[in-house]
Amino acid sequence: MMKKKSISASKASLVLFLCQMISALDVPLDSKLLEELLQPPTITQQSPKDYIVDPRENIVIQCEAKGKPPPSFSWTRNGTHFDIDKDAQVTMKPNSGTLVINIMNGGKAEAYEGVYQCTARNERGAAISNNIVIRPSRSPLWTKEKLEPNQVREGDSLVLHCRPPVGLPPPIIFWMDNAFQRLPQSERVSQGLNGDLYFSNVQPEDTREDYICYARFNHTQTIQQKQPISVKVFSMDSLNDTIAANLSDTDIYGAKPVTERQPILLTPTGSSSTKVELRGNVLLLECIAAGLPTPVIRWIKEGGELPANRTFFENFKKTLKIIDVSEADSGNYKCIARNILGSAHHVISVTVKAAPYWITAPRNLVLSPGEDGTLICRANGNPKPNISWLANGVPIAIAPEDPSRKVDGDTIIFSHVQERSSAVYQCNASNEYGYLLANAFVNVLAEPPRILTPANKLYQVIADSPALLDCAYFGSPKPEIEWFKGVKGSILRGSEYVFHDNGTLEIPVAQKDSTGTYTCVARNELGKIQNEVQLEVKDPTMIIKQPEYKVIQRYGQVSFECIIKHDSTLLPTVIWLKDNDELPDDERFLVGKDNLTIMNVTDKDDGTYTCIVNTTLDSVSASAVLTVVARPNPPFDLELTGQLERSVELSWIPGDENNSPITNFVIEYEDGLHESGVWHYQTEVPGTQTTVQLKLSPYVNYSFRVIAVNEIGRSQPSEPSEQYLTKSANPDENPSNVQGIGSEPDNLVITWESLKGFQSNGPGLQYKVSWRQKDVDDEWTSVIVANVSKYIVSGTPTFVPYEIKVQALNDLGYAPEPSEVIGHSGEDLPMVAPGNVQVHVINSTLAKVHWDPVPLKTVRGHLQGYKVYYWKVQSLSRRSRRHVEKKILTFRGNKTFGMLPGLEPYSSYKLNVRVVNGKGEGPASPDKVFKTPEGVPSSPSFLKITNPTLDSLTLEWGSPTHPNGVLTSYILKFQPINNTHELGPLVEIRIPANESSLILKNLNYSTRYKFYFNAQTSVGSGSQITEEAVTIMDEAMASRQVDIATQGWFIGLMCAVALLILILLIVCFIRRNKGGKYPVKEKEDAHADPEIQPMKEDDGTFGEYRLFSFVSSAPF
Repeated sequence: MMKKKSISASKASLVLFLCQMISALDVPLDSKLLEELLQPPTITQQSPKDYIVDPRENIVIQCEAKGKPPPSFSWTRNGTHFDIDKDAQVTMKPNSGTLVINIMNGGKAEAYEGVYQCTARNERGAAISNNIVIRPSRSPLWTKEKLEPNQVREGDSLVLHCRPPVGLPPPIIFWMDNAFQRLPQSERVSQGLNGDLYFSNVQPEDTREDYICYARFNHTQTIQQKQPISVKVFSMDSLNDTIAANLSDTDIYGAKPVTERQPILLTPTGSSSTKVELRGNVLLLECIAAGLPTPVIRWIKEGGELPANRTFFENFKKTLKIIDVSEADSGNYKCIARNILGSAHHVISVTVKAAPYWITAPRNLVLSPGEDGTLICRANGNPKPNISWLANGVPIAIAPEDPSRKVDGDTIIFSHVQERSSAVYQCNASNEYGYLLANAFVNVLAEPPRILTPANKLYQVIADSPALLDCAYFGSPKPEIEWFKGVKGSILRGSEYVFHDNGTLEIPVAQKDSTGTYTCVARNELGKIQNEVQLEVKDPTMIIKQPEYKVIQRYGQVSFECIIKHDSTLLPTVIWLKDNDELPDDERFLVGKDNLTIMNVTDKDDGTYTCIVNTTLDSVSASAVLTVVARPNPPFDLELTGQLERSVELSWIPGDENNSPITNFVIEYEDGLHESGVWHYQTEVPGTQTTVQLKLSPYVNYSFRVIAVNEIGRSQPSEPSEQYLTKSANPDENPSNVQGIGSEPDNLVITWESLKGFQSNGPGLQYKVSWRQKDVDDEWTSVIVANVSKYIVSGTPTFVPYEIKVQALNDLGYAPEPSEVIGHSGEDLPMVAPGNVQVHVINSTLAKVHWDPVPLKTVRGHLQGYKVYYWKVQSLSRRSRRHVEKKILTFRGNKTFGMLPGLEPYSSYKLNVRVVNGKGEGPASPDKVFKTPEGVPSSPSFLKITNPTLDSLTLEWGSPTHPNGVLTSYILKFQPINNTHELGPLVEIRIPANESSLILKNLNYSTRYKFYFNAQTSVGSGSQITEEAVTIMDEAMASRQVDIATQGWFIGLMCAVALLILILLIVCFIRRNKGGKYPVKEKEDAHADPEIQPMKEDDGTFGEYRLFSFVSSAPF
């Protein structure tokens, strides 16, 4: 029990110590400073842990280290001191610990196999290298063996064993033939991970005598060759009688036909196996199967998915490769070999172990005398590694004691260190799969402050950019840094400055007034030092007028401006570039102070021109593009060919496009017969086309011309082509947009769009207008007119359908028979009102109205819908004069019902319905009266809390503005609120509806209460209002409040206010009654209540509405 307590106490003290620990010093990488400071050794370079050397070359075992003073070096071999002075073959490089073992002059590499470790030592400690295992590479010869020829029946499986000699490192295996050509591999034939060559099934083409396995040893750069292996594949169809006679009946190569076989695994064998791999390595799993047809391999992970982005399939999916494996990749992997006859599988149980790896490697500590610090060494692995510490290369348990040092597992704690505490510590983390070794020194220094930044260094920056003023420093203990501005300025603080840990002062947005002298002061307990630097803030360089994009025609003159503004103390240089290169050496380019002018522009001057302005502190640039273009030249050589009555082919030769591609050609025509001198658009074609087939109209004297178009504009028109007169003909088309609409109840107005001149197809253009009453007249009535586009038929019945057609004709005849259209004679107002109007009240704010449709013959026009007029007659909860708003809802089409939204509860309404056509509204139906039921009331108009005492409050309220029914009661709820705004128990009181005030007694003194107040009808409770009030502190305060309320001046003031309000109410009442009766005035969209806005639903249940208003003198 005592032991457990001591462990817990030590852990608690460790946590407390770590929380209070002072962070270690950082030593700047200043060469002069580093030369002066004492530093324990640090290993900077060493050979790899497993070092395989070429036995033909000298062995070089690297060990480099740094320190102050420079360290000396020594070596151990196989755990004992290695005295290099006694071995003439071994030398150490000057000022280095690197060993050179001379093998070239008679030495043998095998004699120097072993485990080497380097130690670098100076007066501040000793650092050690990893254990470096030296082994010479080996490339032994193949053992001699007698290889029998392989005689195999077609379709059987075969394995050719390689069995390479054991080398160091292992060789790379590949199969080739006598011609040194790699043997082809496939799903059927492939090399396994062990180097053997596997045949899932052999084929006659596999017969050969030169299957050769090669082993390449990279370290010695040698290749060893196995003796050739012979394979002969027998096909039973090709066996001759002699061979067949030599085979016994029991021979496995008996005369049996080639048969298909289901898969069996050649490797691995059995149904399961195991595999151990280390974390971070590449996991390779292999399955090779025999079978006919050749099996296909598939891989799965039982109970999981193969890791995405790290899984690869090799060797025709026979090898599963997972890179960078981790413990999560442990599990069972199943390979399945399948062909049409069946399948075979094998499960490989994979366990991922881990050599030690760092979680937190120890880091060097630079401390001041008396400071505290820690070295932390944390590693993980599978199994979990053992952590051990060494001091200057000696196990810490037998190292000289240091009272400032305490080891706690993976942590060494240093308290109140002194200069003699300087040492190099080694952390070793090891398990059965490897080890990690890290050196970390503790360097205890006592140094007064030093400022490494040169004195009076000048910093220049551009305004509105950051300014970084350096104050590189060092000292032990770590100095405190302060910045001042000016000689006697105060210390700099505030959000406008950023103080970096390395001493740098940052002014994030330097302004002109930031210019001046800044002083950096560094101090610790051993001294104080200061340094001054200068800051100058310059105005930024700006291009206030940038060059602009220019399009210029050839041989013109162009100028690019580049006007700059800069700090007067900075000398700008202006450079012009063309396409990011120097300007051409051409006198046409004139560079002025603020511009670049190009004279006599040519096509090669196209490009991007950039103005670059440089100063010693900033650089700005601006670019613009110059495009040299021109409108194309007009086409020429127009030619008409293939003249027909209704078409002709036009061709031309394009003019010069002038460096801007022709996008299209526009073809125009002139009608010399009807509009001489007027050119009309005919068509256009792409710029790559120079021939077009043109459609023609009869009775036109055509001339054509062509205009070329590019991005710059249109060319001049070409010269006109020769004229071509087409023959006359009957009209091809009739007038369009024929309509028949009556303007009066007894007429029909027939209109149409006249044909253009060239559409007449001949002389004497006229129109034959025909009409007849639909389903009444059998014969057409016709009239022929000219030079008009309207004809009025008088004396028609009101709103009856007519069939109408208009046909064009000329001196040569009629156009094709025109299509008929239906028109109507004029409309009149509807004759009757909708009947059987019924109202169904759905709730207190919504009603549904029904009506019978009027007979269509009484509509006397196009039925557009029905309008419902409705208005509130009176409120059932109170009687008062009110402003009446008459609302209109329109229901489109032949609807017979609709919804009336936005009604007021507990009110009486009237409505009527009217049918609407294109002429207007019909008579109204008799007014229908309906009433809405009660609803919940609105909130009380006010809640006022007065006369607070020690234990009571007086509540006064106003009735709801919209009672929406008969009020039954008021509900008052209240609860106290404490100082933390928590709510206490809720109390509820029901108050009769005729009350307007209440005194609450027996309340707590000096307590805040929250009140919730609402009104009720028989339907339910309305919305509530809330207030808060506080009872007074003591009797004295209450008496003071009562005294104020009873003062004469206060009572007089309240009476005056009440009298003024009464007079205002009387004036408003008189003015309202004098309003009289106003005529009904229609108002569109009277207000924006969403409940009575038009609801545009497809079925028209909610219609469009309008609002009428008038003032009634009758009480409501």
